[in-house]
Amino acid sequence: MKFLAHILLISTIIVSCTPMEQDIYLGQGIMSGEAASTSVILQSRLTASDTLVDGDMPGRLGVARFEIGEDASFENALNSDYLDALPENDFIVKKKIEGLKAGTKYFYRLRFGKDSNSLFTSETGTFKTLPGAGSDSKVSFAVVTGMNYYFFHYGSYDSTKAYSGSDKALGYPALQSIKKLNPDYFIGTGDNVYFDHPNERGFKSSQKNGKKPHPAGYEGKEVTDEEGMRKKYHEQFMQPRFQELFSSVGTYWEKDDHDYRFNDADPFMEFPISHEMGIKNFQEQLPVVDPADSNPKTYRTHRMSKDLQVWMLEGRDYRSPNGMEDGPDKTLLGAEQISWLKETLLESDASFKIIISPTPMVGPDDAYKSDNHVNHEGFRYEGEAIFKWMVDNGFLDKNLYIICGDRHWQYHAMHPSGIEEFSTGALVDNNSRAGRLAGDPKSTDPDSLIKQFYIQGDKESASGGFLSFEVERKGGIPTATFKFYDEKAKLLHEVKKEAREH
Repeated sequence: MKFLAHILLISTIIVSCTPMEQDIYLGQGIMSGEAASTSVILQSRLTASDTLVDGDMPGRLGVARFEIGEDASFENALNSDYLDALPENDFIVKKKIEGLKAGTKYFYRLRFGKDSNSLFTSETGTFKTLPGAGSDSKVSFAVVTGMNYYFFHYGSYDSTKAYSGSDKALGYPALQSIKKLNPDYFIGTGDNVYFDHPNERGFKSSQKNGKKPHPAGYEGKEVTDEEGMRKKYHEQFMQPRFQELFSSVGTYWEKDDHDYRFNDADPFMEFPISHEMGIKNFQEQLPVVDPADSNPKTYRTHRMSKDLQVWMLEGRDYRSPNGMEDGPDKTLLGAEQISWLKETLLESDASFKIIISPTPMVGPDDAYKSDNHVNHEGFRYEGEAIFKWMVDNGFLDKNLYIICGDRHWQYHAMHPSGIEEFSTGALVDNNSRAGRLAGDPKSTDPDSLIKQFYIQGDKESASGGFLSFEVERKGGIPTATFKFYDEKAKLLHEVKKEAREH
């Protein structure tokens, strides 16, 4: 009884102690990015609230350090230096962690506070380092595009209603579906936020159609400054399903037009968001480049395993004007990136080679556009030259495939050269549409030269969703599996490819 009374006394003391008052939060959770075999970038943002305040999530001055360990106890943990959360970096703390073991699951958390003497501890997150060229371990990832916050929460301009499920406050259902599949990694191919949604044109259209005005914080004009650009990420990543997913999976990111400047933007078009600001914001808001690197490149390749190497392209930073006449002098990727792509492809002995492009290279696409390698008034000359080079260098027999974002419908198609492409489709149901069929005079393939194995080609089949990809050895044979899912995790189409000897 004396022992029990002693325990009760200790419990009373503990309960009666006044806990440290918390006025600093991680309103956007924690996330990891750019996992390699021996390194990763960890990121979080210190905030003054864990909910939106007047449509935004204000930042909070403070300090933080990451703790990384091989188990959840954090015994013998690796600690980063203390990092300052400051207004000039949007109160983001970010650190590249090096010296890790390949093919290893790591646990990490953030110790954060107003100063180093008053620290709180985040929830524990996990990530995996890449197995690397010496391992034939299974590797999997989910690939997405088109995470349109406005269309999901408020409805699109063509009278599509907003999402109305009871789980709306949690965010996009597709994120929950991805988490249930438990992939090793998540890849965002661009349009991660929309700086130009809503815009003045859409707002006027909504008014004309008798719709209610945009809610507070969405007054009908696109983002025009850095504060507005940052706000787009704040409202996006505060959604619980993003935080739940990103705390348990490594991420990789590309940018496209809407999260760079505006629809189909090139570096030369006039807009309040400059070319330089579009680049800066992408590198600030996402764990893509080492913050200590003074001249980072956002095109890169990762040797994920013995059987898989991926290439992630940069489609906005180096492009010629969209309106320039197409020909050998017009480029979407830039000479340096193309040279790098060719050189690294030729060097690779991975069983499967996957190029992940923010925009389509096979299509077909809408004929009126001039934004990508598929469009006749766009960058088709360069695109066709790349396909010719691939064929001339034997890549039809080297298990090379393309995954693309940007298009709002899922498809699996083959270029006349024989190179195949898989389009992820839009993540959000309200951001999806029917795709262009080969042979459609309003498409970039009016002569039906492209072979379409699968396409969401009508309104009934169009849906939000994502692409799941994995490589593993089956009976000793490297096998890649592509799976298209809708946002509720219904399997729509599946393709298996066995590696050809080369």
